[in-house]
Amino acid sequence: MIGRLEGSVVEREEDGSLLLDVNGVGYEVFIPARCLRLLPAPPEKTTLYIHTHVREEALTLYGFADRADRFAFRTLLGVSGVGPKLALSILNHLTASDLALAVAREDKNRFKGISGVGKKVAERLLIDLRDKLSHAISTAQTGSREVATGPIGPSDKAATAVSALVQMGFSRAEAERAVSESTGREGELTLEELLREALSKLA
Repeated sequence: MIGRLEGSVVEREEDGSLLLDVNGVGYEVFIPARCLRLLPAPPEKTTLYIHTHVREEALTLYGFADRADRFAFRTLLGVSGVGPKLALSILNHLTASDLALAVAREDKNRFKGISGVGKKVAERLLIDLRDKLSHAISTAQTGSREVATGPIGPSDKAATAVSALVQMGFSRAEAERAVSESTGREGELTLEELLREALSKLA
């Protein structure tokens, strides 16, 4: 599977796709419209993080400016009834941080005006993505040596929150900064509350 491409944008299409020249090979990549207009003009190169979507009749590449947006796209694909087209439409309007913040605040209004997302779809997104958020926390806990050996202490809680944010696609530096800004109330917060507060800061 293709996970990353670096090259020059030689064509931009009205359907939201672009042609990325990588060492003489042109790759057709679909990316969020908000990212398309920010890409540099050739011959300057750009790097895209790629999700390769395979179906029986086609192989389609979806590109993102950073790992966080790609993680958000893949997480959206895990929601019942959400395919690549709708996931890309959502990320045309919301960054990964915007999406995480909407989920943390259970804010259905952030989805208003997005084609294909009505009230019922917005409610399903909030419910399913909240479950994905909880799964990320659980995975981080399982993978944390300190947490696995006993109850979660303050420092363990912060480390686990950072690990969960990194799994979501944020850089370790971003994650550590957001969690450190939330540690003043750390003793008062559950792990999930700490993570939600850190997500709000990242937005």
